[in-house]
Amino acid sequence: MAVNLASKYSSKVDERFKNKSFTEIAVNRDYEWTGVRSISVFSVPTVAMGNYTMTGANRYGTPAELDNTKQDMIVTRDRAFTFTIDRRNHLDTQMTQEAGKALARQQDEVITPEIDIYRLGVMSAAAVAAGGVSAATAITASNAYAQFLKGTEYLDNNSVPTGGRIAFVTPAFYNFIKLDPTFVKQSDTSQKIVASGLVGEIDGLKIIKVPANYLPANTPFLLTHKVATVAADKLEDYKTHDNPPGINGWLVEGRTVYDAFVLEQKKKALYVHKTA
Repeated sequence: MAVNLASKYSSKVDERFKNKSFTEIAVNRDYEWTGVRSISVFSVPTVAMGNYTMTGANRYGTPAELDNTKQDMIVTRDRAFTFTIDRRNHLDTQMTQEAGKALARQQDEVITPEIDIYRLGVMSAAAVAAGGVSAATAITASNAYAQFLKGTEYLDNNSVPTGGRIAFVTPAFYNFIKLDPTFVKQSDTSQKIVASGLVGEIDGLKIIKVPANYLPANTPFLLTHKVATVAADKLEDYKTHDNPPGINGWLVEGRTVYDAFVLEQKKKALYVHKTA
């Protein structure tokens, strides 16, 4: 006669690794989005200097009306998810299928990374469009620091404030720069990056190491400043329904409306290195 052996399952869930948001430090919320879907931002230019003329009517020069430009920021990202947990499945899995924890898992492992990747994509695209992009150059242990300095030089030449600069780097670039003999010779700087733990500093820039797939393809690092990118968080709405009609268990639903915009007059605060 066949014997059915009893099975035992642990109530401890094997959780995946997760990260908090990497990009929160690199965005600002200087605009209020409550009650609106779009915000228009005006920029006012300057005029060229000229020589003062000692005679004639227009001694300061010929006056022209000062114009302006308008940037429309329209929120377009409207994202959602849903799942169910049947009550029997909840009971038969040592209560590991818990709605509250499953929702938190969705936020940590899906929503937060999606927003981070989207923001970094917006920053990268804006940098390229504004000319803040390197010539295609492979990164090695002998040129990593030099290529990084080209990015900081670009920011310097565009009068980007030194305080508040941030660099997002891939793990591979992070390793290359630590192996770069030119960088290692700068003993004070190299000591800082080793001692800083999760976030180091190179030449005053905060270094944030992100998974390679967070940055666009062929992008080992991206430089930015917090003033450049506006985060628009319109809606975060999560609901857990207990025994909704037609389901004996839980229905979990979530919706998040968000976007990110690079201000027109701050686009020169962004630089990306491309390897191809």
